[in-house]
Amino acid sequence: MNDKKKIAEKTIQFSVNGQTVQAKEGQSILQVCRELGIDIPTFCYDERLKIDGSCRICLVEVEGARTLLPACATLVAEGMQVQTHSEKVIEARKEILALLLSDHPRECLKCEKAGECKLQDYGYEYGVDEEQFGYFVGERCERDLDDSNPFFIIDRKKCILCGKCVRICNDLQCVGALHYANRGYKTVISTPFLQDLNDGSCVSCGNCVSVCPTGALMPKKPESYRSWEVKKTTTTCSYCGVGCQMDLCVVNNRVVEVKPRKGAANNAMLCVKGKFGYNFLSHPDRLKTPLIKREGEFVEASWEEALNYIKEKAATVKSEQGDYRFAGLSSARCTNEENYLMQKMARGVFKTNDIDHCARLCHSSTVAGLANTLGSGAMTNSIEEVLRSDVVFIIGSNTSETHPVIGAHIRQAQAQNKTKLIVADPRKIDMARDADIYMQIKPGSNIAILNAMMKVIFDEKLYDQAYIEERTENFEELIQTLELLDFKELCKICGIDPETVRRAARMYASADRAGIYYSMGVTQFASGTNGVMSVSNLALLCGQIGKESAGVNPLRGQNNVQGACDMGALPNVFTGYQKVTDAAVREKFEKAWNITDMDDAVGKTLPEIMDAALNKELRFLYIMGENPVVSDPDRHHIQKALSSLDLLVVQDIFLTETAQLADVVLPAAAFAEKEGTFTNTERRVQRVRKAIDPPGQALADWRILQKLMQCFGYDSNFESAEEIFEEMRTLTPSYAGMTYTRLDTLDGLQWPCPSEDHPGTKFLHQGRFTRGKALFVPIHYTPPVEEPDAQYPLSMTSGRNLYQYHTRTMTGRVEGLNLKEGHGYVEMGPATAAEKGIVHGDRVKVSSPRGEIVVIAHVLESVQEGLLFVPFHYGEEGANVLTVANLDPICKIPELKLIKARLEKCEAAL
Repeated sequence: MNDKKKIAEKTIQFSVNGQTVQAKEGQSILQVCRELGIDIPTFCYDERLKIDGSCRICLVEVEGARTLLPACATLVAEGMQVQTHSEKVIEARKEILALLLSDHPRECLKCEKAGECKLQDYGYEYGVDEEQFGYFVGERCERDLDDSNPFFIIDRKKCILCGKCVRICNDLQCVGALHYANRGYKTVISTPFLQDLNDGSCVSCGNCVSVCPTGALMPKKPESYRSWEVKKTTTTCSYCGVGCQMDLCVVNNRVVEVKPRKGAANNAMLCVKGKFGYNFLSHPDRLKTPLIKREGEFVEASWEEALNYIKEKAATVKSEQGDYRFAGLSSARCTNEENYLMQKMARGVFKTNDIDHCARLCHSSTVAGLANTLGSGAMTNSIEEVLRSDVVFIIGSNTSETHPVIGAHIRQAQAQNKTKLIVADPRKIDMARDADIYMQIKPGSNIAILNAMMKVIFDEKLYDQAYIEERTENFEELIQTLELLDFKELCKICGIDPETVRRAARMYASADRAGIYYSMGVTQFASGTNGVMSVSNLALLCGQIGKESAGVNPLRGQNNVQGACDMGALPNVFTGYQKVTDAAVREKFEKAWNITDMDDAVGKTLPEIMDAALNKELRFLYIMGENPVVSDPDRHHIQKALSSLDLLVVQDIFLTETAQLADVVLPAAAFAEKEGTFTNTERRVQRVRKAIDPPGQALADWRILQKLMQCFGYDSNFESAEEIFEEMRTLTPSYAGMTYTRLDTLDGLQWPCPSEDHPGTKFLHQGRFTRGKALFVPIHYTPPVEEPDAQYPLSMTSGRNLYQYHTRTMTGRVEGLNLKEGHGYVEMGPATAAEKGIVHGDRVKVSSPRGEIVVIAHVLESVQEGLLFVPFHYGEEGANVLTVANLDPICKIPELKLIKARLEKCEAAL
């Protein structure tokens, strides 16, 4: 490896256009010229892809060569003499352009790609006469227009067959939905869309659209505009935890298109939601003014009226109860600055630690489990490191649907690095089709399968003895537990053939760099914390933590769930996980905030807050950007709890199901309408930038919080989100070295970043764990809390799908996404369906002890028999009408992933 590195770094000398230059051996002429600022035209070139060289527009003249050579595919050599714009080169490029234009429709005046079309630009630059070769009228110019996809149009008449879209689809997105069809003059790019809207492997990511150099692939836009009218603002995606970088294209204060930017996490890729899920920003249902509920109906109010109403109602509660009986729910969709201010308001103004957010429902078991075993409850490694992993083990994560760009990265690793993939999941998810080993485990058996793999590794002495002795403790206790375990019984619990488990264990243990990727299929159990610690045990046993392209990697579900936790929107910690029970920590924050008598007890978690509301122990609840009526277990319980409050205030961008129950609704700005930062799943803090103004009287969440704090007598006078960040970082060691200036000029920074000269931390626990030595915690399998019985004979699990996000507050208002997956459904296996006389598309009723939903049946081979899968996105058609808050005793996460259920066919047609 060192010899290869030396070769790659060897410099050579050659000349370009008579100028002597130096380059690294292995670079192409095109790469060097781009570094020098010499413009060589390209159609098919993309630095992320293998060289194709088919378009030939980048031809250059190299002395001694018999023909012109493609600059993208020709490596520099010592003494080479290159001419990039000689007469011979220019004539060749003109001929190529003329040939392309001869078969191209003359629609530049009305083509929406005008101004961004490479063919148009190069034709103008090289002065090509489009009549030089005439214009062929025939089969090729009559190629069809395909507009069946809800997000983009394919106009094959404008296609120049550069092939970039095909290569992006095959080599980066790795789904193979695009390919060449026919031969010679009749060659076209073929797609599945004409047959059926949902047919084929296309996931509508739009990455092909983003790279098309002409108007052949164009997004369906909310309005017509020209490229020169567009103002672009770089920001961070507001959907999942990947943290993709993007440009918001704005015309007349409206986002009209989204284009990917090359960020460290996404490498200029987006998913369907990031690329096309932006129209909610301008939806007519956006909240534009404060609302007060009077006599059961909302009426519009001024900000002054709304804030005074809150103050007066809260004062009544305080006079009756002696305090405000206040709790707050913060938001993983709001910025770090807003989450910081929310917990500051709870602790500084209302003197309570009763503050929580949706991380309680997804990864609180991760924080508790990994903090105990490793000292830090976050993703240990960086997203791009997966490209160099030898083995990837996915357990309890439907990665390609919930974190699509990471799923694409894993597939790239398989294709480019021959990375091996192990998948363990009750459903045969999309990633399972590419797995080297797939284990369709029984629901709730994560701990059993992990223990079974560790049993194999221990019995066959495949563990890393030196690593264990140097960097861990409590190994003897783990050995004692493993010796007691019955391997065959563990395999029986999982429903997996013992030899398959052995193969998976050996594959993982033998890898030099193996990363485990998991999500809520591990965490959302009453044994979730134990499940996370079992994942940690497996990785430690094989020495896979504290090095690149390995580690334990929980995938955070929402755009800023990591940041909301980092900011202390939790009942037990301030920012940076500093404990509220630590007197010295409280004193630090009291001094900084200029307050006294801060609460010294751990506050209530989200489920406990709901129970307290129902029992009238809590009287005043403030919810910022959360929709617990849909997202939390047992919808009816949540509705009763919220309806029991004396004062419910909801701050959001739409009148959500939760906001409809509020006494006061405050209109907030969306991500594109404010400044701030998000922290993605790999601990990378990135900038959020304002691209448009919020509608009506809507304000950034932090401005609303500050108004409320001032209304209650607290002197808060921040002028910008940056000022809030500055205060936060001075109190938070892991963020101390970050500034907006650094975040603006760099590709974000990963915590811990303790000083302004620190580069950030790519992967955690290198050389030393945060807690000193990592801790093995022996775990025994325990069955799920709720198992099938005679009345409810089936198991039901819940989760997400590709085309919707969380409670559909945003995606539910995007037409194309609703065309794809706009209604609730239940997935089941063929035998399960046949037993009830159900066929695909039937209307069915799914029941649990908490309630029932009526949805569409999806009968799929991929679903384990006896198991139902219901996505939670769909409100009254969603899983959380049925789920229950059986809580993990350590972190209070509900067991959302498994309940007992009943299935019946509805007689009435849909």
